[in-house]
Amino acid sequence: MTGSSAGRERARPGGPGGGPGHGSGDERPDGAASGGERAGAPERTSLSARARDAIRQRIADRTYPQGARLVEREVAEELRMSRVPVREALRALVGEGLLELLPHSGVRVRRLDRADVEHLYEVWEPLAVQASRLAARRVARSAPVEPPGVTALRASLDRAEQAASDPEGAREVAAHTAFHEDIVALSGNPMLARTMERLGGQLRLLFGMREEPEHMRAQHAVMFRYIAQGDEESAAASTLLHVRDSRTVALRSLFDDA
Repeated sequence: MTGSSAGRERARPGGPGGGPGHGSGDERPDGAASGGERAGAPERTSLSARARDAIRQRIADRTYPQGARLVEREVAEELRMSRVPVREALRALVGEGLLELLPHSGVRVRRLDRADVEHLYEVWEPLAVQASRLAARRVARSAPVEPPGVTALRASLDRAEQAASDPEGAREVAAHTAFHEDIVALSGNPMLARTMERLGGQLRLLFGMREEPEHMRAQHAVMFRYIAQGDEESAAASTLLHVRDSRTVALRSLFDDA
């Protein structure tokens, strides 16, 4: 890893390791924002979002491996940002379940155990199935005009196929995740999108941990075909099969299930 000591479990002088919420000279001692900070709030929000995306990607591609301790100051240096947006990003990722707080010592990348994986699939399965059903319904209602989201979904499918040969696997994980996110976008349901956004980080982490067999990539093509045809029930059924296969593969890859 470059520019970060994530994963090195060692004490920091002068405090708890610079995790989120710890003083850094970027905020007033009483925790209240200064007038300058308030004036720059929209810009800081944008920087925080950029920091969150960058950290999330580093977790997904295992630059920050499971169990790695993230030090606010060092992450800020690596991202070439001030500590305030990085602190906000780390707090947000704790909320997403990608990071967990350490008592008096900042945060670390969350380790997914078997129960975590089981619970994640229990929640993701019905949401993924409904997303495909709604996406197909939207296509059917738009006929003969194809919604723009179909083009984005087709592009994600193509990128996943092209990335399959990448030995690093990071591009394939990103494309696989984008395919499912584009189905949610095509569904046109903002409440579903917000719910899935909360799960998205943990799904990216999971996709990065397990293998992606060729038959599961082929299932994406089947899902896409039914969605593009506006066939709700076939889209839902193919997605159910895909998610259940994904669960089986994840448990076998991570926990040596037979």
